[in-house]
Amino acid sequence: MSQAAAISAIVVGADRLGNIPDLLQQWNIAVTHHISGRHPSHQRKAPNLPSGTQLVILLTDFLGHNVMKMFRQSAERAGVQVVACRRSVCSVQRALQVCRLCAAS
Repeated sequence: MSQAAAISAIVVGADRLGNIPDLLQQWNIAVTHHISGRHPSHQRKAPNLPSGTQLVILLTDFLGHNVMKMFRQSAERAGVQVVACRRSVCSVQRALQVCRLCAAS
C-alpha cells in the first residue's frame, strides 16, 4: 500500500513552531520552509514562494498586516491555497479541518 505524497507547505510567522510540525505530519503536510516574517523586506515586496509549494500557513498572532498581505498576494499569484490561524495546535487543527486541499489528502 503506497501513501500519497505529502503536501508541501511553508509556515509564515513565529520564531518557533513547537508541536505544530508534528500535527502537520499527521495531516500528511511537510513543512519545507519556515519564515518568521520579521525581515523588513517581507513587508515591502511580495516574495516568490519556493518552487513546489502547495500550501501557505500564516500564523496570524505573530505577523503584521503588511507581511500577511504580501504572502497572500504571493500565494494568489502562484495559485497556492492559504490557511490563516493562530499559533496553537488547536487553532491549526481547526483551520486544517476546513482546508479543502488538506481534506483531499
